[in-house]
Amino acid sequence: MTRPLSGWGKYPVVESEVLGFSSETELRERLGVHGVIAQGLLRSYGDSALSEHAITSLRFNRFLSFDPATGLLSCESGVSLSDMLDVFVPRGWFLPVTPGTKFVTLGGAIASDVHGKNHHRSGSFCSHIESMDVMFPSGQVQTCSPSENPELFRATCGGMGLTGVILRATLRLVPIESAYIDQETIRARDLSHIMELFESSTGWTYSVAWIDCLTSGKSLGRSIMMRGEHASGGSLTLPGRRKLNVPINFPGFVLNSLSIRAFNMLYYAKAPSQASKGVVDYDSFFYPLDSVNNWNRIYGARGFTQYQFVLPLNASKEGMEKILKRITASGMGSFLAVLKLFGPQEGLMSFPMEGYTLALDFPIRRGLFELLDELDRMVVDYGGRLYLTKDVRMSAATLRSSYKGLNEFLSLREKYDPGGRLSSLQSRRLEI
Repeated sequence: MTRPLSGWGKYPVVESEVLGFSSETELRERLGVHGVIAQGLLRSYGDSALSEHAITSLRFNRFLSFDPATGLLSCESGVSLSDMLDVFVPRGWFLPVTPGTKFVTLGGAIASDVHGKNHHRSGSFCSHIESMDVMFPSGQVQTCSPSENPELFRATCGGMGLTGVILRATLRLVPIESAYIDQETIRARDLSHIMELFESSTGWTYSVAWIDCLTSGKSLGRSIMMRGEHASGGSLTLPGRRKLNVPINFPGFVLNSLSIRAFNMLYYAKAPSQASKGVVDYDSFFYPLDSVNNWNRIYGARGFTQYQFVLPLNASKEGMEKILKRITASGMGSFLAVLKLFGPQEGLMSFPMEGYTLALDFPIRRGLFELLDELDRMVVDYGGRLYLTKDVRMSAATLRSSYKGLNEFLSLREKYDPGGRLSSLQSRRLEI
């Protein structure tokens, strides 16, 4: 049977038949369908894990082994980051890299090659994968790592599930002494100031900034930076916390330029004018939105898209200024806008490059995609690119202009999946 299915952005919606598997034999049977894609917890914002036929990994979710001497953890691809944290933080271990939600499967984290607040120091998620097993549509299974079958490894990291289904992987956790983070909060008056703060904060393990994308003039890009380190002492367990819930889709008129501008003004004003220090638990620091169930309903029944791009370091200042001015002029600003600094990275389809990345949430509305098409052209002109995990409307031409490893990826995809049996709404739209 089919049912309506969407990513976290609730756009687009597709009628999909979703089948699970709990063994390799069962997965081989599921892979007989043409036009199928693997999916996990569906926290990617767009259409990269959507298709008329899908295979969910959520029943393939066992921990396999852990070495407390090295921090090496092996598990099946349906294990979530949340599961890992629940089991291993109390033992004194943390994820080497984590995105802004912990409700992501191991397979999804690899397929997206997710990044976090420590990319400038630790790189992306796949930088910490020791090895993984991938099943091709033919049913063959191959192990790959940075040294064993490295072509398959490079193509699968950030390859959006198009080289094969990730079965299991081994990653290296990092030791911690506490479930808490020593956090420092600093208010930045404009874009130049926040970039100066990022560049003087490269010694910190974690750094991120909320940015007001509706200010102009001297206040363009005013921001609040949060930077942090794992606390050196304290409990390895978190206090119980009651979750909030958004029970219904918000009416479309709730989020408009006036309400977003008011929110941004209040949020900036409440931050202390001088740097302030405090201790917060890791959930509050890394996953503030995970404390609200169904927060995507805030954007209404039409859904939303998160537009995330990265610009090279030498073009970031000029490019960010130009893009922020265009967003401000459009009146379609976001109250969830996040700025981060990436370190160097090489990869075929992985998103990060050395430079600044900005992520903004936009409710789906009339005129939005025309604005984003404009922003795409600016991003490409400045040598940047868009994040496939968040994308829902980029053109094939934009992808070809911005991902320099695309041709190599396509040749490897044909090698491992001749005929393109694996595909998603996104891969068809982008002609990959």
